[in-house]
Amino acid sequence: MFFYLRSSFESILNFSSLVRKVSYFLFQLMKRTHFPYSDRSWLLLPILIISIISLTFLLSLTFTQNKSTSFEPEFSFQEPRFSFSERDYGRLPRLPRFVYSISGTKGDGPRVKRLLQAIYHPRNYYLVHLDLDASDSERFDLAKYVKAEGVIKEFGNVMVIGKADLVTYKGPTMVAATLHAVAILLKEAKDWDWFVNLSADDYPLMTQDDIVHIFSYLPRDLNFLEHTSSIGWKEYQRARPIIIDPGLYHSKKSGVFWAKEKRSLPASFKLFMGSEWVVLTKSFLDFCVWGWDNLPRTLLMYYTNFISSPEGYFHTVICNHKDYQNTTVNHDLHYIRWDNPPKQHPMTLTLEHFDDMVRSGAPFARKFAKDDDSALNKIDKELLRRSNGRFTPGGWCVGGSNSGKDPCVVYGNPNAVKPTVSSKRLEKLLVQLLDSGNFRSKQCK
Repeated sequence: MFFYLRSSFESILNFSSLVRKVSYFLFQLMKRTHFPYSDRSWLLLPILIISIISLTFLLSLTFTQNKSTSFEPEFSFQEPRFSFSERDYGRLPRLPRFVYSISGTKGDGPRVKRLLQAIYHPRNYYLVHLDLDASDSERFDLAKYVKAEGVIKEFGNVMVIGKADLVTYKGPTMVAATLHAVAILLKEAKDWDWFVNLSADDYPLMTQDDIVHIFSYLPRDLNFLEHTSSIGWKEYQRARPIIIDPGLYHSKKSGVFWAKEKRSLPASFKLFMGSEWVVLTKSFLDFCVWGWDNLPRTLLMYYTNFISSPEGYFHTVICNHKDYQNTTVNHDLHYIRWDNPPKQHPMTLTLEHFDDMVRSGAPFARKFAKDDDSALNKIDKELLRRSNGRFTPGGWCVGGSNSGKDPCVVYGNPNAVKPTVSSKRLEKLLVQLLDSGNFRSKQCK
């Protein structure tokens, strides 16, 4: 808002200066032309010109304000007016804090809003990005909701990126957008432990209380990402082809360009590939952004011409550095169902996959249909206990639901965690992943 007012004030000052110059020019013109003073009608001309300029300026200023700058936020989270002091009852472990990057594109505004409500918790931070293909009105509606929602406003932990990035499907601009989100969160969010990237196609299978509770018992240096060096067919479909992403230098969205030439596999580092959906530690992402070792920058340059680079960048960085290669857990914490043999995109999840989703123990699932909410509605009702348009209830929600209002409108201590039975399923999954027979043998292999 400060930026908006300042820009408007500067525009008014510039306009005033212009009016003075035009008036002086017309006055000098009158002196030189020697029109008879009896012909007073000529004096109406400069007044008419100035009036037309003023009206045009005011209309253009109003249009500009409504169209662009009114929704663009500053890159900072609000300072919450609530204490986030850790729980001190008993000998319970310190609760972790997550930062979520939620991405979407044209037409995804309502789904992004629903996802935000489903995964919201006062302890966490949320960065929402609708790419440049989305309309200004979508971005404005989302920012307006964040500004107006009382709970979010109180805790100040959600931000909508106003200056959107251009993101090309399969291109390196996808990695650039993720690193952009990471950089903002490293700068603005405080004292967090894990970064989670989600899109409008994702949805949670359990509450944040379930996730926070189970992760509180884990070492804070574990990085969850599906990865392998046995890339198989991807060598010829991903690694050897050379592509150019026009999103790096154009302002309009288009597909990637394919070069005729092929390249050999790298010799100075080993390629790893896997799922682009990750849960990564602050320490590792700090290394990727600041890169006191040159490896993150070298690989970023390499992946600039790599098809579907989000499926390999973080995986290759983490597995080629001695400080982080032993921190990997080979799972993306998603339930994703593929055709056999796998196609380009995973299967769309429906009601028939509900039982498998629950049994998986994964905290997230993807992808869901845009035009069919039946699976999401069932998840809301049976797993999240969430009503449409409301937050997923947790220990921090102390309002009653009998009145028909959102119980989270009345909130208490955000460190009060009430896990559900879903936490047991997540616990079972993590026990399997961290079992001595699975854990080390599947790290960066």
